[in-house]
Amino acid sequence: MPRTRSLIPVVLAVLCGLAAPELATAQVPLGIRTASGLSISPVYEGWYENHDGTFSLSFGYYNRNFEEVVDLPHGSANRLEPAAFDGAQPTRFHPRRHWGVFTVTVPADFGDQEVVWTIDFRGERYSIPGRLHLDWRIDALDGEAETGNTPPVLAFTEDGPRGAGPGGPWGGPVKGAVDTPVPLTVWAWDDGRARGSIARAGRTGVPVTLTWFKHQGPGDVTFEEGEARVPVEGGMATTMATFSQPGDYVIRVRANDASGVSTAGHSQCCWTNGFVRVTVTR
Repeated sequence: MPRTRSLIPVVLAVLCGLAAPELATAQVPLGIRTASGLSISPVYEGWYENHDGTFSLSFGYYNRNFEEVVDLPHGSANRLEPAAFDGAQPTRFHPRRHWGVFTVTVPADFGDQEVVWTIDFRGERYSIPGRLHLDWRIDALDGEAETGNTPPVLAFTEDGPRGAGPGGPWGGPVKGAVDTPVPLTVWAWDDGRARGSIARAGRTGVPVTLTWFKHQGPGDVTFEEGEARVPVEGGMATTMATFSQPGDYVIRVRANDASGVSTAGHSQCCWTNGFVRVTVTR
């Protein structure tokens, strides 16, 4: 039986990109960069209120491996509970710490209930609850307090629905075939601001950086252009995605403003996810 561990006592350490000592001692000595063979922890980033009165619970993960990309299908080893919320979580886990990879939207009357993400992998079972506790409130949509910086805005058609923050907009389905490049297009806009010390250093007006990831799906996905930039006043970017197997996929595109050109961190004010469904046939 795998060992089951609640992540509540160690979530702050994970948020900093570090595993707590009791989680790491059985796996790898401190200071050793391990390419593969280690476990994955889910992370609860916090919650924010949506403009319609619902709430979004933001989750990320920590893949302790420095090189290994892990695929873990939905099911008993990768699940959200209650089951009504299951399915938004990734099935592909890239190396190291990834912040705010997806959100779960809960109703306005959610109260003191919780959504629990469990990952059971390599004999280690980790569970993290997402709750609407005031200590976990984040300013993902309304702007960073010091500068008023808001996250970029994304859409999958120029005049289509727009979204911002870790939950972002959803698009598709786009149809494609195995081994045939499929164009994926996104539009982006930003306020040109940065947060905190980055703004004080004069780093404003930096183009929006778009980075593509496989979020869910049965096979590998290769992006012809894994990263692109769009001016803050708005613009379009297209990547060609090639799929190795037929099936249903979700591709995530992350938009970073001047606060983090090619990363996403614990300050969830400053970047946006977009998700596009792709159906791939032979």
